[in-house]
Amino acid sequence: MDTVTLDRFELVGPLGSGADYDVRAAVDRETGALVVLKRPSPQTVSRQMHGPTEERTARALEAYERAGQYCDAVPRVIGVTDVALHDEYFGEDLGQPYSVRVEERAAGIPLVGDPRSRILRVPIGLGQNLFALHPLALPDGVDGWPIQAQLLEAQEIYANAGYALLDLGPHNVFYSPGTGRIALVDASALVGHGVERSQGNRGPQDVHDFYVEMLKFYVAPALPPTEAAGYFDPYNQRPVISIEDECDSLVSAFASGDDALRDATNACLAKIRQRAYASVADFGADLRECLRLITIRNDRMADRDAAQEAWRAALHRLSEDHWTRYRFDANTELVALAG
Repeated sequence: MDTVTLDRFELVGPLGSGADYDVRAAVDRETGALVVLKRPSPQTVSRQMHGPTEERTARALEAYERAGQYCDAVPRVIGVTDVALHDEYFGEDLGQPYSVRVEERAAGIPLVGDPRSRILRVPIGLGQNLFALHPLALPDGVDGWPIQAQLLEAQEIYANAGYALLDLGPHNVFYSPGTGRIALVDASALVGHGVERSQGNRGPQDVHDFYVEMLKFYVAPALPPTEAAGYFDPYNQRPVISIEDECDSLVSAFASGDDALRDATNACLAKIRQRAYASVADFGADLRECLRLITIRNDRMADRDAAQEAWRAALHRLSEDHWTRYRFDANTELVALAG
């Protein structure tokens, strides 16, 4: 992994901050490329509690060298700084050393935006609903369900390197409507190569936790909405407590819909409960069958014209100023989808 110094990058502004990481936009002075700087949250640094985040970063960089650099969905890592004081660069007085990872800036919009944007009435669930759950229009040359296909492809690349890539919910996935391509903006939640990960009472996690996420966030029990407002709010954002509880919830969600889809999703969930999938490819085959049934169901829906009109009206909301903060140009990317 290349070592970089921060004076190479001109800060632009904040992009987001969570419990683990603070993310800033910057420009590479050498190339002119847009990049992001990822560092431990300043709050944890000031309290000298950022050790676990540094360890997570080290694991993510190792996995990037083993798998991520071969995955088109993972933004390219430009380099990482030495562990050092960076107070002068960021205009702070934390007084503690840490590392900063530099990546190319992902193109597209988040499938689910920052919850704080809801205060400004931003429809933060547009990406997930329009492009992951109900992709009623796609750019030329893109077929089927591109988000699901690329998530499976990324997982298979990591699996071949001995990892399971977790936490791939829509808040960690960007999508470019004009190209149909995704970007994983956080590929640091991993198990593999001696790393065992657990959350709360969930116990050790493996790739079956990813399979649950795919059914939870990327498969729609309901028909496409027939009003634009049905696309505005994120779908199914309740945190995963356990695989068993999540499987129970998903069984209930699909119980009252299409019979064939219900049976197909139940078959997936039964294998997930038993952690019985032998490979990502095996799960992918079952998931694609679920998506095929959804395509048939949607094509037969009585209110398809109303759903298409609502979809286009919701799509227009991506032309608002809020979305200009991302590497996304509504004027060029939405033209092929507007119909």
